[in-house]
Amino acid sequence: MKFKQVHRKKLYEQVAEQIQEMITGKELKPGDKLASVPELAEQFGVGRSAIREALSALRAMGYLEMRQGEGTFVREFDPGTLSRPISPAVLMKSDQILELLEVRKIMEVGCAGMAALRRTEQDLEAMGEALVQMKESIHESEEKGEQADLAFHQSIAEATKNKMLMHFMQTLSKAMQGTMRESRRIWLYGEKATLERLYQEHEGIFLAIREHEQHLAQERMFQHIAKVEQVLRQMMKKDPPAFP
Repeated sequence: MKFKQVHRKKLYEQVAEQIQEMITGKELKPGDKLASVPELAEQFGVGRSAIREALSALRAMGYLEMRQGEGTFVREFDPGTLSRPISPAVLMKSDQILELLEVRKIMEVGCAGMAALRRTEQDLEAMGEALVQMKESIHESEEKGEQADLAFHQSIAEATKNKMLMHFMQTLSKAMQGTMRESRRIWLYGEKATLERLYQEHEGIFLAIREHEQHLAQERMFQHIAKVEQVLRQMMKKDPPAFP
């Protein structure tokens, strides 16, 4: 039997989990304002950077929202989602998440272009099935939508027919799966976008691949991931004034 190594949790992870527990336990309610970063740092006995990382993670998950010039508040959210544990992808340092998004942008833009040239009817069926599941999830469950989203991107990688590229994607799959799930939530909550609009972006990528439009497929994939990166950069700024 092989066990995984146990790692000590970082300070900002502990802070984030405590605040999350206060929200799920209803000690902090929607609309409640959190103390300032300096005050929280003093209360938790940690540095301000740990507080900022924790708040960034919780905002990325949708637990908190920042109101410019007012402070950080507990936001209205689906209780079912609030009961989930904080994803390790969100608790990564912001620069690590951004690095993973950059990897996604480089690899998946290339995958989309290559898939447009090499896709088969079977590949299109796999992408189409993922799109059907994604559309159905709009009126069903968010979890189903997340799984369909991941399946869509994986089917594009398989359509490249490049074994080495597929191997790289599989190697990064666990880390990328986490960031894709959080990216989806960040895109939805940060941009106040709709699931329908998210579906349309994926459909646009699919149509370009179906029509062998290599450059259009690359452009649409780039725009899709770049939007998430832009929102994430805004949400994870470490500029002190952003967290009164």
